[in-house]
Amino acid sequence: MRMKALSKKEVIDVENGEKLGVLGRADLIIDPDSGMIKSLVILNQGLIGFGAARKELTIDWHQIKTIGDETILLKKQ
Repeated sequence: MRMKALSKKEVIDVENGEKLGVLGRADLIIDPDSGMIKSLVILNQGLIGFGAARKELTIDWHQIKTIGDETILLKKQ
């Protein structure tokens, strides 16, 4: 899967149904030794980049339970 395919997906915590954000602006952290994805960083901003303060959320890759057509389901620990 390409990063572009992830960009419109909404991230939801399966424990409580909380919407954590949309991956419109996200980064991957990759282990340089193994090449494996370690974590996903979601950058959320206010409307059109204005308003609410910017919020950054880091999700460990092992927390992701499934990646669907429109959502990514994870279990925060």
